[in-house]
Amino acid sequence: MLITSIFFLLCLSAFFSSAETGMMALNRFKLKHLVKQKNKSAIRANKLLQRPDRLLGIILIGNNFVNILAAALTTILCLRLFGDSGVLIGSIVLTMIVLIFAEVTPKTFAANYSEKVALPSSIILKFLQKLLYPLVWIVNFFSNSLLKMFGVKEKKSDDDLSPEELKSLLENSGDLIPARYQEMLLSVLELDKISIDEVMIPKNEIIGIDISKDINDIGNFLKNSKKEFFPIFDQNIDDIKGIINLYGINSFLSSKKKDTDGLMENSEEVYFALENTSLNIQLNNFQQDKKRVAVVLDEYGSVKGMVDINDILEEIVGELSDPHEEVRIDIKEQKDGSYLIDASISVREVNKRLGWDLPLSGPKTLNGLILENTETIPEANISLEIENYLIETVLIKENMIKYTKVKKLKSPDLSEDELD
Repeated sequence: MLITSIFFLLCLSAFFSSAETGMMALNRFKLKHLVKQKNKSAIRANKLLQRPDRLLGIILIGNNFVNILAAALTTILCLRLFGDSGVLIGSIVLTMIVLIFAEVTPKTFAANYSEKVALPSSIILKFLQKLLYPLVWIVNFFSNSLLKMFGVKEKKSDDDLSPEELKSLLENSGDLIPARYQEMLLSVLELDKISIDEVMIPKNEIIGIDISKDINDIGNFLKNSKKEFFPIFDQNIDDIKGIINLYGINSFLSSKKKDTDGLMENSEEVYFALENTSLNIQLNNFQQDKKRVAVVLDEYGSVKGMVDINDILEEIVGELSDPHEEVRIDIKEQKDGSYLIDASISVREVNKRLGWDLPLSGPKTLNGLILENTETIPEANISLEIENYLIETVLIKENMIKYTKVKKLKSPDLSEDELD
């Protein structure tokens, strides 16, 4: 009878041990998903976890009760079998049995299969919580009071993830999320860290329509062009009068009014954006204002470039192919392991595509990064090292570095003394 009772109590101890580990090891996000699906066990477990002090109270009350009772019964049994030495023998034997069969084994199983253990266990735990509520309340009252004496305040459970935590979760999702989707989701989270001046078309690369030129030349230019939009300006790109898109171009070319006024009638009002606006805000602005193209202004109100919605989308999904756009190779690997890079490309784009960590705190482009470190416009090709990257200028033209050759240097192996 005693052996049967002890065995039953050890089974109860194993249950409480596994329930404790299983409930605490539950994946909170998977649990929320099951709650949304109206899973009754998940709803019950979620309610229990909202008050972890009460949950732990009922588990530990039950576990300690059955363990102490099992110890008492074991002592009685061993005294009958071994006399006075039975106390020591019973303590050693029961300790090993409890440790192996009622603690380590059930907790290890619950840690590996928390959902299978916790959800069914919630039925019994909920029942015990109601049955022993007065006792649980007393234990929690003294426990929480003791914590308050030591200055420990009760903290509400917060299962919400910060952007950085969400990024880590995505990066460690393994095969659960395809690599392509991971990259897109991570890119979305990075939009608030990227300003539009990093993805815009620079001012010196803007192709537009100068209304001071002959209207026939403008018409021929529009017929042969395949671009989706053009800024319209008067002699100077800083004096932009409007933006004409494909619909406006087709309307102008098919109309009888082939003059400057007709061109302007088919154009849209200029939509401006500030250079330091983040991509997520600008994307939202495009959606709210129903625009696709913006002229980027610097802090002094001067034109700095242009950005369209595709430039932002490319940050999420990657390069969008355009059959009418000339293929441009801005990064090309060389045989010696270095890369020939168009210096007008953004530093952030270089880091993203090559997995490098060139400094991002200063200039946006590779050209700007080199000029910042040289503090002058080189008259001839030069070589310099920037944070473990060897950079050589290849072509300098019109006071700008056009192409560079960049190679990542191997990091020196630090000795144990240097690490200390």
